[in-house]
Amino acid sequence: MNELQQLDHEVYLFLNNLGTETWDPFWLFITNKWCSIPLYVFLLILIYKKFGVKGTLYTLVTVALLITATDQLANVFKHGFERLRPCRQEGVMEQARFIAVRCGSFGYFSAHAASSMGLAVFVGLLLKARYKWIFPVLFVWAVFIGYSRIYVGVHYPGDVLTGMLIGGLIGLVMFYLHRFGFARIFKDN
Repeated sequence: MNELQQLDHEVYLFLNNLGTETWDPFWLFITNKWCSIPLYVFLLILIYKKFGVKGTLYTLVTVALLITATDQLANVFKHGFERLRPCRQEGVMEQARFIAVRCGSFGYFSAHAASSMGLAVFVGLLLKARYKWIFPVLFVWAVFIGYSRIYVGVHYPGDVLTGMLIGGLIGLVMFYLHRFGFARIFKDN
């Protein structure tokens, strides 16, 4: 386990130190949760075109459950494992670039990575039949969000990869629950 943690620290320092002042504003923008609002509005329009008003409302409830699940599970893991973020880890923080606005205490696993990958998998599967390009675009967006957490100095790669994996699994489960519930609720429509 110590070797795995050491590798995580080394990969983190490599990726984090690739950053430059030139790119800092871009990655600070990407890591900000409000930067994705135009994407969310666009996805909402696509969902509305496919499902109509009632189906969109049902889908929004499912998305709310997905985001809540990823966020709360990340909090359970953070307080259960109590793994310090790199910006609080002695021996790491002195060698890293920390440009985030703040640094929480614990970081395992990244809620940003989990919720973005969960949403990418859920919406990507939901709309892939109509929009073939949607899944790869959302996957790349989720990877950018995940990497931004390393770049700004608040998560190790292991935090991000675990978050993406768990988020992807939750997105997949929510997709099947949505499909099952949608067929039951809207069977007469």
